[in-house]
Amino acid sequence: MGKLLRSLALAAALLCACGASAAAQPPVVVSSKLSSESAMIGHMIRLLLEAHGIATVDRMTLAGTPIMRRAIVAGMIDVYVEYTGNAGFFFNVAADPAWKDLQAGYALGARLDYAAHRIVWLTPANASNAWALAVRSEIARPAGLRTMTDFGRWVSAGGQVVLACSAEFVNSATLKSLERTYGFTLRPEQLIVLAGGDTSATIRAAAERTSGTNTAMVYGTDGAIVAAQLEVLDDDRHDQPIYAPVPIIREVALKAHPEIATIVRPLMDSFDRATLTELNARIQINGEPPVSVAEDYLRSRGLLGPAAASPLPRRVSVR
Repeated sequence: MGKLLRSLALAAALLCACGASAAAQPPVVVSSKLSSESAMIGHMIRLLLEAHGIATVDRMTLAGTPIMRRAIVAGMIDVYVEYTGNAGFFFNVAADPAWKDLQAGYALGARLDYAAHRIVWLTPANASNAWALAVRSEIARPAGLRTMTDFGRWVSAGGQVVLACSAEFVNSATLKSLERTYGFTLRPEQLIVLAGGDTSATIRAAAERTSGTNTAMVYGTDGAIVAAQLEVLDDDRHDQPIYAPVPIIREVALKAHPEIATIVRPLMDSFDRATLTELNARIQINGEPPVSVAEDYLRSRGLLGPAAASPLPRRVSVR
């Protein structure tokens, strides 16, 4: 009898120790870049983790890309949304053709980041926020402009184009690369080169037909595209690198909560370019807070269960 009691006492002690260990797990620090898209997806990830009983710390809209990289490598944050093509610059292999294919770029970036920093790449979205061209709808639709191949043929056949773009877009050889790949040439008088690299300015120029502008340099999932009634042209010959949103997480945090990979996967699988553009428009055009758009989207997709209907008190905001 005494032996049985001692065994039961030992088992109880082990259970208490395991419970204390689980309770002692630090919260997952979820962060984002400054962009509305990064913050929106970051909030979605944070809300999902909270809904599954994983405590989080909110460090949204922390900084730009260089500081975000330093923060996650140093262990100051645990997870944030990066873009696949950026790994080419992180590891000085931007010329690798893998970045022009979503799966190849994802695989290469994931391998390099894990080997160098023990950072794990989770599921990427099937969308790209790379530079693209967008044409006013009343021109694109009658001319059948859906792809950059269509655009190249149209311009070469005399299509009247006035493109609003940034100096970086021209000087970094991005425009020259598109011209070379798709067989067209724009003369200097067909370019409205705006200071800075803000696509909101190029989109506005096309929307308002500034100096005859009918085409804009955009990022693929810009929310303002919808309101400006522009048609984004598909880079069908893969001239530009793919910049797919992908959550990246420190291995130590993922080992503490291995279920995070499964929790995040259906969210990222639900995204495509049209979906992200529409969600970004709610923030950039309608002025809705990223966290509100995030929660509404999760509920509309059935990704937040009934337990998440009440406030999530375990989040700690340190912005």
